[in-house]
Amino acid sequence: MASQIQSLTRFAVVLAILVAWGTPATADQQQRPFSFQVPKKDSAKAEALANQLAALSPRVNREEAKLMAECAYATVSKLRREYRMFATPIFNNFLIYHGLRKRGYCYQWSEDLLIDLDRLKLTRLELHWGEANPGNWRENNCIVVTAKGQPFNRGIMLECWRHLGHLYFGPVAAAAANNFDPYVENSAYARFVLAKSAASNASGTNHRVAFQTSGVPKGKAGD
Repeated sequence: MASQIQSLTRFAVVLAILVAWGTPATADQQQRPFSFQVPKKDSAKAEALANQLAALSPRVNREEAKLMAECAYATVSKLRREYRMFATPIFNNFLIYHGLRKRGYCYQWSEDLLIDLDRLKLTRLELHWGEANPGNWRENNCIVVTAKGQPFNRGIMLECWRHLGHLYFGPVAAAAANNFDPYVENSAYARFVLAKSAASNASGTNHRVAFQTSGVPKGKAGD
């Protein structure tokens, strides 16, 4: 009798393991194949950004918010080195204009950040392209993150250029209160950037730091 009980117990344990292995994980439970090196000095800021993203909606998964925040800070840190930012944002634009730097206009910061964040393919957060003063020399661009289905003006803006390649984040609706001009959404340009990146990847070209030597893309006036 004891041996039968032991056999049944072993069978039950094996069955439970097989069921656990065979049960598909939900999107929030799946382990994502991403890992980011956030600079130590930015770790507290990344945590604060994750908190703001998670607070957008009860539907936002905390792990997704953390992943996006870490990706944003790691990407911006890498781009800052690649762009070789120096002195002031306007001076860097001067260097780019005269061919002494290959990349670093504000729309280029936002393009590269959008592409890297989009690669995460998160299910509870959405990315938007924001622009202030579109079409003139004062144009500035940013990425706005919302909970899925939320309107643009409820989102958190991510902006790099004004702070010499250091990430600023905050409610896009409060931009004017923080000396930013009001931002509006340009979903067509976001689609253009992601389509251009997909085409570049399909052709085997590295989109990021495939430095642009041509002029500003149509519809972007620079900074």
